Amino acid sequence: MKYMATYDLMESIRVTNEWLGSTAKAVCSYPAFGLSMNPMIQMTAAWGEVTERSFARMVAKPDWNIHSVVGTDGRDHLVDVITSVKKPFGDLIHFEVQGRTQMPRKVLLVAPMSGHYATLLRSTVVSLLPDCEVYTTDWHNARDIPVSEGKFDIEDYVLYLVEFMKYLGPDTHVIAVCQPAPLALAATAYLAEDDPAAQPNSLTLIGGPIDPGAAPTEVTDFGRTVTMGQLEQHVVQRVGFKYAGAGRMVYPGLQQLASFIAMNSETHATAFFDQIVRVARGESGEHDRHNRFYDEYLAVMDMTAEFYLSTVERNFKNREIARDIFEVEGKRVHIGAITDVAVMTVEGANDDISAPGQCVAALNLLTGLEDSKKASHLEPGAGHYGIFAGKSWRNNIRPLVLEFIDNNMTHDRRKMKFANIKSLHAR
Repeated sequence: MKYMATYDLMESIRVTNEWLGSTAKAVCSYPAFGLSMNPMIQMTAAWGEVTERSFARMVAKPDWNIHSVVGTDGRDHLVDVITSVKKPFGDLIHFEVQGRTQMPRKVLLVAPMSGHYATLLRSTVVSLLPDCEVYTTDWHNARDIPVSEGKFDIEDYVLYLVEFMKYLGPDTHVIAVCQPAPLALAATAYLAEDDPAAQPNSLTLIGGPIDPGAAPTEVTDFGRTVTMGQLEQHVVQRVGFKYAGAGRMVYPGLQQLASFIAMNSETHATAFFDQIVRVARGESGEHDRHNRFYDEYLAVMDMTAEFYLSTVERNFKNREIARDIFEVEGKRVHIGAITDVAVMTVEGANDDISAPGQCVAALNLLTGLEDSKKASHLEPGAGHYGIFAGKSWRNNIRPLVLEFIDNNMTHDRRKMKFANIKSLHAR
């Protein structure tokens, strides 16, 4: 599995399916076929359209598509996506709202590096923009990073977060979603000992595997039962000749996508069949519900092999963060060193990826933090996606997170917030 030819074969299969779809769509769309009463002509054209779009999305990085936001003055303000810190494996980007005074709530949204792009958090960003100054991590596709840039593992990820937090300053509120939750916790603990003044004001951990052993799921069972040798032999591949990262060892996004789909194969099969029928009937749209979801879901990115393997081994198998024995560059990162940063955990009662119990375990590790600075929330009926982007996030969790941020804001930022409110009333 470690040969370039294997990676290129997988890409060749993807391109072939995209070509088959485009061919079927083109051939069965000739006007002459309109004379036929056979419904399979339209169904085949519809199958081709859905197939071509689906396989094309697998190698495309989605756009943020966040163009404007309504300000407190009632006007639409244009949004620019600005790169604040540029790094080989990921950038820190800022959603800069033109013509709006700086918001008192400065939020660093830490996106997962688990097979999808940071744009998976688009709706989360949109929901926070009216009330916050939003920054987020924008991880790069490993296939596009030359081998000369070196490695990127779980420790490098933590050090990236440390650098981003230092850049933003101590009046920042960090929100880590899913996979990076334990690493954001470790980065904060690293700062607690290395540069206490640079710690964020608050840390919100949403659906993250702080202690994967606290509540087993299919994901944790897989990480526990498979050996590292099996993963390295059967999962890791070398990037093929088509991309700038040729020769780099990666965990391919296409392989991750296959695993995602296999977990709910019947649901996905039904969704695509229904979409083909809608296309054949002329009932679909460019940005209908199906396309909005799958344009994002199918857009996958490769992870560096060392990041994927170190995550499985150190976080899921050895549970180093849960056992408080995690090290960065040979230095012990003691979670109990956090004494000033308020920490909140959010879990979904129906989360089948990071089950309830995995994330709230963080609070037990914070032995140096007062109980008054700890908070937790379990959202009834919510699955994994719902706790950061769905109805549960919009209606229940987001207001709680904003209230938590406000309760742990520095004096200067609190004054800025009240000044903005007075300015709004004056208008």
